[in-house]
Amino acid sequence: MAKVLIVDDSVFMRTVIRDMLQKDRSLEIVGTATNGVDALEKIRTLKPDLVTLDIEMPRMNGLEVLRELRNAAWQPKTIMLSSLTSEGAEMTTEAIRLGADDFMLKPKDVPQLRLIAEELVATIHHVINTPPSARKKHPVVKESDENVERVVLIGSSAGGPPMLDAILAKLPADLPASVVITQLMPVGFTAPLAARFNRLAHMPVKETENGDLLRPGSVLISKAGVHTMIGAALTVGGKRTGRIIHSSAPPVHGVRPAVDKTFESAAQVFGKNIVAVILSGMGNDAGVGAAAIKEAGGTNIICDEKDCLVYGMARSAIQHNAVDKVLPLAKIPEAIERIVNKMAEESHV
Repeated sequence: MAKVLIVDDSVFMRTVIRDMLQKDRSLEIVGTATNGVDALEKIRTLKPDLVTLDIEMPRMNGLEVLRELRNAAWQPKTIMLSSLTSEGAEMTTEAIRLGADDFMLKPKDVPQLRLIAEELVATIHHVINTPPSARKKHPVVKESDENVERVVLIGSSAGGPPMLDAILAKLPADLPASVVITQLMPVGFTAPLAARFNRLAHMPVKETENGDLLRPGSVLISKAGVHTMIGAALTVGGKRTGRIIHSSAPPVHGVRPAVDKTFESAAQVFGKNIVAVILSGMGNDAGVGAAAIKEAGGTNIICDEKDCLVYGMARSAIQHNAVDKVLPLAKIPEAIERIVNKMAEESHV
């Protein structure tokens, strides 16, 4: 049984989080704390396995707690609970830099808070079960004139980040393709997400910037608030590659970025040299894009429903008759690598 300490200055939030977690019998709530000073004392005496840590608190905030924990005798894993503000996004980025294991967004109203219960429990289990050795050092990003002939596209929303952890931790550094991930997040929060992935992946990970060139063995996270389109481009050496184009076009399916936008634009540039993966996510996003990839000759993989928190996006691809493979999460990284390597071999025949 994993021991959890809840840290938040709001009695309402402490109560709601406790209620959420107590329903899981594999979690033991060993205590709560109202500020950072209180939290450090209870971490020392209660020795929790994991702490849910509010960022903004009186006396000592969550960032200060993380700094203190770096030299503490007992170092629990930490999940930051971040407010949906630009300041909250900046503080979350700093929290990841200071060693926080993960973060979750903290809605303000009760109905939305109740909706994240399952995701919070899943995130806690994921963090607890991820060994410290899983944090890998990645290569330094190198400017290169190497062309990218193949691209791996991944789309997800609710329930996606832990699944992305599992995939990125297993993809090799020398994958002969570029990886572009569109994960639905509020504005400002894709940068800390990229920073967290960067600690787990063998490849370098960064948030997209307008004009980024796709490079082999690297991962780009679609920036929140804009659509990430992929256009054709030439490298400094005159070789063919793809280029990130940010678009402020209206939301699609009520979201921006939309997976459909990324998938459809990539299909026009990379055609049959695409491996697209659809993970957990709500709504109908990804189905139209998967159909475009299928028509262009690419390969679409969806995750098995039993491994997904929400199956809307994957189901949309099924409804568009655009699915080539349905795989459990554990088998997706191997499938990506196998298909990409086969594409690379065929291109040299």
